[in-house]
Amino acid sequence: MIQIVPSILSADFARLGEEIQRVEQGGATMLHLDVMDGHFVPNLTIGPPVVKSIRKITKMTLDVHLMITDADKYAPVFIEAGADQVSVHQEACPHLDGTIRAIQAEGVPAGVVLNPATPVSALEDVLYLVDYVLIMSVNPGFGGQKLIPRCLDKVRQLARLRKELGLKFAIEIDGGVNLDNIGDIVRAGCDWLVSGASIFHSPDPAATVAKMRALAQEAMTIRV
Repeated sequence: MIQIVPSILSADFARLGEEIQRVEQGGATMLHLDVMDGHFVPNLTIGPPVVKSIRKITKMTLDVHLMITDADKYAPVFIEAGADQVSVHQEACPHLDGTIRAIQAEGVPAGVVLNPATPVSALEDVLYLVDYVLIMSVNPGFGGQKLIPRCLDKVRQLARLRKELGLKFAIEIDGGVNLDNIGDIVRAGCDWLVSGASIFHSPDPAATVAKMRALAQEAMTIRV
């Protein structure tokens, strides 16, 4: 099922509750939460208290993306705070198989993230294990960047592997997703589309989510 996943990185944190309510009204059922530690990526964002507060005001699936160097330590903390699913970076996890299994042992789906310069082949030995794969289509750390077109080739490659291997992991993308490229992204094989600035910086976030959902469903009729 195609999901439009608003990223709160671009939301107005002074009115975060209202912002979340608006995207819910547009039909969003998943919310993307970027956790950055200032080490793995050059930015600092939110911690467990923010996740816990968001959990109290929405029933949407909280898709927590850990852009941190110590996922093994902090993944359980974010799950306890209310994360419904957690993704970690291949580049930051030296014992990736164990990290994925530890997250799943907490009772939630586990995803693996690839930066733009990391090849899909780096996941060869864990694809059978993951619940989803997140392709970064910008270099992580800041919102509002343009999608790197070649990252769609990685989506296509993952979609082919999923079919060939008979696997069921979801394919997610994050970075530069907007109304103009959403069709190409879905046709490439993507299931979950994270979008921040294009939604929260638009005049009407609810209407933008609804429009994105409609365009995505239309594109579903033609998969590359």
